[in-house]
Amino acid sequence: NFRCPFCHNSDLLGSDAPAAFTDEEVLDFLKKRRGILEGAAITGGEPTLQPDLEDFIQKVRALGYQIKLDTNGCYPDALEALLAQGLVDYAAMDVKNTLEKYAQTVGIPDFDPTVIARSAAVLAQSGVDYELRTTVVRELHTAADIAAIGAWMQGAPRYFLQCFVDSGALISPGFHAPDRADLEKMLQAARPFFGETTLRGVD
Repeated sequence: NFRCPFCHNSDLLGSDAPAAFTDEEVLDFLKKRRGILEGAAITGGEPTLQPDLEDFIQKVRALGYQIKLDTNGCYPDALEALLAQGLVDYAAMDVKNTLEKYAQTVGIPDFDPTVIARSAAVLAQSGVDYELRTTVVRELHTAADIAAIGAWMQGAPRYFLQCFVDSGALISPGFHAPDRADLEKMLQAARPFFGETTLRGVD
């Protein structure tokens, strides 16, 4: 439901994207790997857009798997329902940017980021282990922005700064990864606000 111009999964946008596998094919794969794999990550796109998500997670959990849910935080009610039923063992939520720059970063001019704060509160109150993460892009993020995100989202057990990687299939070309010195400044800006703060996807 976002149109982040730097999105690396742009081929998943739109409701007409073809399904790569049926539910049955995924469940059969997981049945064969019981005892080898321990968990499944439900990711996307945005998983909470799927009306049968709860039913699908229940089927995966019935096979003995733990569940990690990746979400953009747009649907706090759906997230809260899944967490309250004990269907998620670990959650990861994207925080795209500061309040002021959220709409620009997600590519939706009238987007209201208050739902993101609600989802963060839902996670904090759920008792489920979780992380917040921001994919940092040279043209969209500064150390001051990361500090503002920290002040907005402070208290999460862990916060990851993920370095942007150009997949070659971006919605809008022309975005770049920050250099290492800027990443280090962003890391230092975030550290006072979270339990653990780490760079991810950096050599």
